[in-house]
Amino acid sequence: MTAATTVYQRFRETTLRRGEVGFLNVLPETAEIYGIAAGEITYRAMLDRVERWRAAFASRGYGEGHRVGLLLQNRPVFVELWFALNALGVSVVPINPDLRLSELEYIIAHSEMNAAFVLADRRDEVETAARQAGRPIPVVTEEGDVPAPFGGARPASAGDGSTECALLYTSGTTGQPKGCVLTNIYFLHSGNWYRDVGGLIDLKPEGERMITPLPLFHMNAMAVSLMAMLSVGGCLTMLDRFHPRSWWASVRGSRATCLHYLGVMPSMLMSAPASEQDRAHSVRFGFGAGVDKLLHAPFEQRFGFPLLEAWAMTETGSGGVIAANVEPRKVGTSCFGRPAPEVEIRIVDDGGNDAPVEVPGELLVRRTGSDPHYGFFREYLKNEAATAEAWAGGWLHTGDIVSRDADGDLHFVDRKKNVIRRSGENIAAVEVESVLNRHPAIRQAAVAATPDQVRGDEVAAVIITEKAGADRALAEEIVRWSLEQMAYYKAPGWVAFVDSLPLTATEKIQRGGLKDFVTKLMREGAFFDLRDLKKRQV
Repeated sequence: MTAATTVYQRFRETTLRRGEVGFLNVLPETAEIYGIAAGEITYRAMLDRVERWRAAFASRGYGEGHRVGLLLQNRPVFVELWFALNALGVSVVPINPDLRLSELEYIIAHSEMNAAFVLADRRDEVETAARQAGRPIPVVTEEGDVPAPFGGARPASAGDGSTECALLYTSGTTGQPKGCVLTNIYFLHSGNWYRDVGGLIDLKPEGERMITPLPLFHMNAMAVSLMAMLSVGGCLTMLDRFHPRSWWASVRGSRATCLHYLGVMPSMLMSAPASEQDRAHSVRFGFGAGVDKLLHAPFEQRFGFPLLEAWAMTETGSGGVIAANVEPRKVGTSCFGRPAPEVEIRIVDDGGNDAPVEVPGELLVRRTGSDPHYGFFREYLKNEAATAEAWAGGWLHTGDIVSRDADGDLHFVDRKKNVIRRSGENIAAVEVESVLNRHPAIRQAAVAATPDQVRGDEVAAVIITEKAGADRALAEEIVRWSLEQMAYYKAPGWVAFVDSLPLTATEKIQRGGLKDFVTKLMREGAFFDLRDLKKRQV
C-alpha cells in the first residue's frame, strides 16, 4: 500500500487498521454543553460519516481551489467536514468562534472562501459579515443541505502533499491577521513527528488516549493532537474548553494517557486545594508550553507526571518544533530542550550576528537538508512581502527571544514581536489599537502586555481622551464598546488615561518605551482594573 499523501488518506489508512477502535471521544459534560451525543465514535463510524459528506460535496461541485469556513468549535462535525473536503482537494478555514462582525468580514473576504458551515446561533451574523464583505457565500449549519459553492463548481482532486489543506489565521504585528497556507505535508509531518519523536513522548502504537481542551481552530489541536492520535490509531477527547473545576474528572473519565496544556492551565490547577485524587489518573505526560517556572516542579510532584515544554508556532508546524522530551529537562528554567538533528537554529542579536552562549537573541529556525521549508507553512496568503520578510536570509524569523546555555539547551525569554499572549491567544497590539482609536472619546490609544498571574499576559490600554474628567465610568464604557467590536480576549483588561504617550521621532508609538511606561503606571496605581468585564460571549 502506498503511503498516504493527504490527511484523508492517512485517516482511511488508519481506519482500515483500527476499525472499531474509538477515534473521537465525547464526554457527557461536553455533549451537554454542545447538545450532541456522548460516547466514542469509532474509526469505522467516522469514515461512514466522512464518506456521506464527501459524496454530498462532490455532487455540488466542490473541488481543488475552493475553501470552506468552519465555525463549529470542537465538535466532531468539524473533523467530519475537514476530512471529507480534504478528499476532494478542498481547503478549510477554521474560524475562531470568539471573532465578531468586522473580524469575520475580513477573514471571509481575504480567504475568498466559497461557503461556510457554522453554529446555528452564528448563522445570521456570518451571513451579514459575508454580505458586508461583498462576498455573499452560502452560510449553513450541519443540519442543512450542502449548498453549491459560491463562484461555481471546480474539478475535484485527490490532492497530494503539496495541496493546500487548511488556511489558519494568526495575529501579526502589523494589524490584520495573516492567513497561513498549510499543506497536507504540514499536517502529516506533524503526526509523524509526534509518533516518532520518542523519549518521554513515547506514544504506543495502539491504545493511546489523549485529552485536549485546546481549540481546533489553532494548529496545536488541529495539527498536533488530532494528527498524533490519527497517526497511532489512538483516541482523542476534545473538550469545549478548559474547565479547571472539572478538569481532573474529565481526565479520569476520558481514561487519558497523555494531555495537552498551555501555561495558564497548571497555574489554575495548582491553585485548587490538594486532594487524594490528585494522582488518580492514567496520564504519563503532558505536552505544552509556558508553564510558570516556579510551579513546574511542584506541579509534577503533586500530580505525578512530567510537563514536557516545547516550542513551535503556526508558521513552523512540527517542521521546526523543539521539545524537552529527554532528561535532563531543567525544570523551572523555561527550558524547552534542544533542536533535533533535523532542525537547524541560530540565535541572533539585533544586528543579525550570532549571540554568544547565555546571551538572549531572536530564534531563527529552518529544516536541515535540501528543503529548509519542509513541514513549515507554505506562505502568507496574498502577502509575498511578509512571507519574504519571515524567511529573510533563508531562515524563519520567529520573533521569539531565547537563550542557549552551555549544554546547548534553549530557554524561552520573551517575545520580540509586539504580540500579547493571553491564555494561549496571540493578540496584535496594533489591531486592538486600530479598533480603540475609532471610539469617539479616544484621541489616541496604545496597547501593551502586562503580566497576569492567571492568563500569562493581559491587555493594558493607555489612552489619551477627548473628554474632560476621564474616570472609571468612561473606562468601563470603552471596554464594553470594545467587547462589541472584537473578540473578548482582545479587549483591554486594564485602562489608564494619560496626557501623552511615548512616541518616536516620527510620531509612532515607541514600543519599548511603552512597556516601561505601562509598568510605571501600574506601579503607581493609575490603571482601572476591568478584567471582570472580559467574559466569553455565548
